[in-house]
Amino acid sequence: MTPIALLLAAAATAAPPMAVVDEKDVVRDEPPPHGAIGMSTAYRISDAVPQPRRMEFRKRILHVGAAIGLHPIAHDEVYYVLSGRGEVTSDGKSRMLEPGMAAYLYEGAIVGIRQTGGEPLALIISYPVEK
Repeated sequence: MTPIALLLAAAATAAPPMAVVDEKDVVRDEPPPHGAIGMSTAYRISDAVPQPRRMEFRKRILHVGAAIGLHPIAHDEVYYVLSGRGEVTSDGKSRMLEPGMAAYLYEGAIVGIRQTGGEPLALIISYPVEK
């Protein structure tokens, strides 16, 4: 068997098939987590992936005036800004974020993010599934 054939055979038996999720199938309006400050549109993308899975991958749009309230995290977490502007806080230090910027937040920190400005804040949020 060629090396490529061996790799393909190993991959075929070692991993579940890929999952493709259309965000329009997982969208819902709800208050943001950790304080229900304002309203948001949530795209719970990884919730639609068959088990087992090892990470969360979500898109959330914080409507004007909304925030994900301060909360402790038990894992590293990334907030990536798609559009709009926001202020992220980690352990009492705050930074402004705009499109194309990411905040890498560390396990054990107390974190949150709030929408600022006149347009909604669209984020990708990703973190490992807690075991």
